[in-house]
Order: sequence, then structure tokens, then C-alpha cells
Amino acid sequence: MHQVSETTKTETTRSAEAIAESASFKQLMHEKNSFIVPAILFCLIFYFTLPILTSYFTFLNRPLLGDITGAWLFAFLQFIMTWTFCTLYNKKARSFDRLVEQIKEESR
Repeated sequence: MHQVSETTKTETTRSAEAIAESASFKQLMHEKNSFIVPAILFCLIFYFTLPILTSYFTFLNRPLLGDITGAWLFAFLQFIMTWTFCTLYNKKARSFDRLVEQIKEESR
């Protein structure tokens, strides 16, 4: 009877394990994590700051530009932050793609 818990290592499995242990793959994962984790943390903090500030403080209710309050400006800045993050990630992804191509060449 076939044991479900037993796995047979195929050539593909061994190849994937070798790639995951390679220095190039580790460099790729390090570079991705060192960009993505801080960016996501910043975006989440920036995003949740507006509802927290408007719930507990009143200084964003003051008009800053005519009848436009600080809350509206902060909300508009969130759109700018989103587009900026997308642009930065798009540029950074090109370097990730180069590393992926290098890893593919090394694994052949």
C-alpha cells in the first residue's frame, strides 16, 4: 500500500531545492524582503493614521487651504502615496526580474 506521508524526490524536486539553497535565490529573497516589508509597513501605518487621527483628535478639522481641511489633504496624500509606491515597486521589480533571469540561467 502506498504511504501518503512518504514523498518521492523527483529530479524537479531536487532542482527546486538546489535553487532555493543557491546564493542567487537567497540574494533575491533578501532584496525583495528588504524592499517590500518596510514599504508595506509604511503604507499600512500611513493608511491607518487618518482614521485614528480623525477619531481621537480634532486638529485635522481645521481649514488649511480655503475650506479644505487637513483631513481632506491627508486623504489626498494617501492616493499620492499609493501611486508612488506602485511606481517605486515597478522600478524595483526590474532588478528582481534580472535576478530571476540569472537564477534561471544558473539552474540550467
